[in-house]
Amino acid sequence: MVPLAGLLDVIFLGHLTEIRHLAGVALATILFNYIYWTFGFLRMGTTGMVAQAIGRKDHQSVLLIGLQHGILALILGLTIIILQHPLQIIGFAILSATPEVKKSGVEFYNALVWGAPATLINFVLIGWFLGQAKSSKVLLLSFVSNCANVLLDYLFIVQWGWESRGAGLATAISQYLMLIVGIALCYPEVSLRQIRALKQKLFDLSALKSALILNGEIILRTFALISTMAMFTNLSSIFGTEILAANTILMQIVGLSAYFIDGLAFATESLAGIYQGSGNTSSLKQLLKISLISSLIIGLTFAGGFILAPESLLRLLTNHTEIINNLRAYVPWLLPVLGFGSIAYALDGYFLGLTQGHILRQAMLQATAIGFIPLAITAWYFHNSHLLWLSMSLFMAARAITLILHLPTTLTKYSSNL
Repeated sequence: MVPLAGLLDVIFLGHLTEIRHLAGVALATILFNYIYWTFGFLRMGTTGMVAQAIGRKDHQSVLLIGLQHGILALILGLTIIILQHPLQIIGFAILSATPEVKKSGVEFYNALVWGAPATLINFVLIGWFLGQAKSSKVLLLSFVSNCANVLLDYLFIVQWGWESRGAGLATAISQYLMLIVGIALCYPEVSLRQIRALKQKLFDLSALKSALILNGEIILRTFALISTMAMFTNLSSIFGTEILAANTILMQIVGLSAYFIDGLAFATESLAGIYQGSGNTSSLKQLLKISLISSLIIGLTFAGGFILAPESLLRLLTNHTEIINNLRAYVPWLLPVLGFGSIAYALDGYFLGLTQGHILRQAMLQATAIGFIPLAITAWYFHNSHLLWLSMSLFMAARAITLILHLPTTLTKYSSNL
């Protein structure tokens, strides 16, 4: 549901008379990726730690982890709002685009930034429910947020003509609606008496130590990932507005498939943590096999669909002929990007469930430094978007390979702990 809402954003903006609004949102999204996904540990760290606590049947720790991360999310969200103007000035000064594209991006930013506290707390809520394998509640939260986003997009962009500002406002409001529903879902499971009993532990640094170490590793890993995506988008903007728009749409397709694969990765994350917490290594191996095969099938199916029928599918996303012509040339790159990417996404879930943040950090840094940056610089030098897509393909391949190399170590480690 998350990427479908994002695709509808693209459809609404991609069918406006001026393509600069879509390009502007793509530019502003780079900045929000840094702002939000730098704090992605609020979701990823919560899931693995809660899942392992469930495996140990330590229900007090389940609540404590959720409360600690929730308080941290609120503080970080309010800090983002306080610092919104300096972040905007610095961010858009670094990003490359025409003044018209930047203007649309700033309008999107100014509306969306007010949703920061809700967005970060929602990260924690999703991670907390996933760690307990309560995926139906995550589905409900996604349903509320994304249905609201789509309806508000239609109202603000199509009916009222608010363009990129409308897209940002729709997303911010939908995040607050999601937060209200998430708190309501927690209410039957958490009592004030339970919270009071944990009051002394909430700010206990010794209890926070393992969380801080894991979160630090995830922050570095996420920062490297965001930087790679940011460089990809920023280089696309240097190649021109049409290339930026085309690559944005193609990356939305990658994102669509990634979210489908992430459904499996989230399940893998929850179950891997539970199996590790309970010492069930045989189930851990079976889970890994099923996750990798299923993820690869989904990734290749998405790539194959757009390669075999590009015209009809791409016209759903935009009616600009020049953009569609560019897209047809780059669609084959979906095959290596999604083929290798699907393996990397599945393994991300596995290692997050085991709370092996150092492995994820090391693999991501290696993939960025070795797989992406050298060819991305070459693409910039020759002003060639195909080389840029090759660098993204090698980045995904390097992620998958480096994570696969760490699999024997983890399986041996948890077998020896039995």
